[in-house]
Amino acid sequence: MLTTQRTFIRPVKSSDNEQVFRYRSDAITNKYQGFIPKTLQEVDTFISKNLAKTNQNNTWFQLVIIEKSTNTLIGDIGIHFIGNDGFQCELGCTFDKDYHGQGFATETLKAVVSYLFKDLNKHRITASIDPENINSIRLFERLGFRKEGHFRKSLLINGEWVDDVIYGLLSEEFI
Repeated sequence: MLTTQRTFIRPVKSSDNEQVFRYRSDAITNKYQGFIPKTLQEVDTFISKNLAKTNQNNTWFQLVIIEKSTNTLIGDIGIHFIGNDGFQCELGCTFDKDYHGQGFATETLKAVVSYLFKDLNKHRITASIDPENINSIRLFERLGFRKEGHFRKSLLINGEWVDDVIYGLLSEEFI
């Protein structure tokens, strides 16, 4: 488990299903997400795919963020461990709209990025962002990520081809 000033960050577990469904099912807030569950069963399936162990090549590992003062689950961070070399990963995050604009995403992602670079010895971390998702772009830029590429209509999300902007950060660039 990771800890920040205001949060605990831990692997998702089956008992988190209702809280995850509460914010993940909000189609308006999560319009840039590929996973917007319509049923609790979809969340159960999503959670059941999380591995028991982190840092496994070619897998996603899902963490949840718990706000300390209320013990409320406020979001999640996915880590995609890319390839077979073990040195790269991709991040994605989703937060409950009631916690947007309060610095929780910056605080928690900074802790996760630090963990990935310092504890797991990652060389490079990327983020795949819809170019219309200005808030996510600003979030990753605040963390020191820089734009590396813009791919036109490269992702099929919810039946629509959308652009994809890749942001990256190298371990030596992390402050």
